[in-house]
Order: sequence, then structure tokens, then C-alpha cells
Amino acid sequence: MSALEAIVLGIVQGLTEFLPISSSGHLRIVPALLGWQDPGTAFTAVVQLGTMAAVLIYFRKDLWRIARAWVQEIRLPYRRRSTDANLGWFIVLGTIPISIFGLVFKDQIESGARDLYLIGSMLIGFSFVMMLAEAVGKRQREIESMAPRDGLLIGCAQALALIPGVSRSGATISAGLLLNFDRGAAARYSFLLSVPAVVLSGLFELRGIGGGDGTSAWATIVATLAAFVTGYAAIAWLLRYLAHHTLGIFIAYRIPLGILVIALAASGSIS
Repeated sequence: MSALEAIVLGIVQGLTEFLPISSSGHLRIVPALLGWQDPGTAFTAVVQLGTMAAVLIYFRKDLWRIARAWVQEIRLPYRRRSTDANLGWFIVLGTIPISIFGLVFKDQIESGARDLYLIGSMLIGFSFVMMLAEAVGKRQREIESMAPRDGLLIGCAQALALIPGVSRSGATISAGLLLNFDRGAAARYSFLLSVPAVVLSGLFELRGIGGGDGTSAWATIVATLAAFVTGYAAIAWLLRYLAHHTLGIFIAYRIPLGILVIALAASGSIS
């Protein structure tokens, strides 16, 4: 992987990790369109650590407050549980589904899930789920009203993002809207929930970097740094955007892209 490829793919990862358009799908589509080698699931997972660093820094106050309240809850279980302590438990609960499915379907994720037809289909198909969430969600609930059932259901939605083309943020924000959370609360919890899953996935896949697949350790570092910078900017922009806008712009992007990917794959133009 050249320096140019590493920088481009890092920027793509940073911009698409938090926008509901599928970062893993774009890290498969962009190299295919440019005639580059598929960087693979290991590269994808590790570069996500750059965007997770952006989450950790952007939400550092929230995460520290939640972690401290959660630890106090464990040490003093009979004290009145705070909203932050509850969020800590819900993040743990919401991480369980993706951890289980990630381990059970590891081989399929690393092979069949890289198929361009599948990615294109998921870009199109899940757009209708996002449409439904916008149409039926009442957007009346704040994050303080979250219950264990909400945390588990949003966690199950996050597990769907193991399929490239679905989008982690798209799945979790849509689930939040379907549970009647407002867009800001749904997006905020989506970002917080992503931290343990992506960090664990990235650390697990570190073993696959520099192992003769054409992706060197230095290229991964360059891409991860690029992902951090663009990821931080994407978080700030999306939170402001969703405060006053729907998911419509992302749906309008996903469907034509999915059609284009399927058409190009069918014609043999990309593979």
C-alpha cells in the first residue's frame, strides 16, 4: 500500500465512520473504483482505532463521567443509580450482541461479507430502514430516559453493522429513532456505544497487519492518523447537522451509490 492509498483510505474511514453511509463498505468500494487492492478486514478494523481516538477525545468528559459513575455503582451497589451509571451498564449490555456475532461469524465477515453485490444491496436495503425510522419515530425521548431494553435493542442493531454497507451509525441511530429518541440523543448514544466494540475489534485485528497481505504497519499508522483528524471533524459536524435535519441526505446518497456498485460489479468494471 502506497502513502497515497493510506492517506486516501484514512480520510475515507474518518469521514464515513460516523456518517450513516458505512465506513467498511466505503473501504471496500473506494479501492475497487480506483483499481487498488482490497485492504481487508484487518486494515479496516485497525484504522477504525483512529476514529475511536476521535470519539474518546470529543466525548472525553462524558466518557470519564460515565466510567466514574459506573465504577462507583459497582463498588457501592445499593446507592441510588445515576443516569451516567445507567449509561455505563447500557453500553456494556449493548456491546454483547456485536461481540457474540463478531466471533461466531468471523470467517464469513472476513470473506463473503466483502462481496460488492452484498455491499451494494445493503446500501440500498438499509436505506429503507432509515426512511422508516424517520417516518415513524416520535423523537420525544432524551438519553436520560434510556432503559435496559433500549440499550440491548440498539446493541442488536449495532451487530448488523458487521455486514459492510449497513453502517454502524446508521443502524444504531435508526434503532434509536424507532425507540422514539430524538436524533441528537440517538446519535450521541450511537457514538458512545461504538467505543468498546471498535476498540476490541481493532486490537483483535492488529495481529493481521504486516502479515504479507500488502498492508504494511507504517501504511496503517498513516491511515489511522488521517482517520483520526477527519473523524473528529465528522463527529462535530454530524451532531450539529442532526439537531436540525433528517437522515434524508444520507439516504439520497446511499441508494444511487448502491445501484452504481451493483451495476459496475455486474458489468465487470470493478471486482
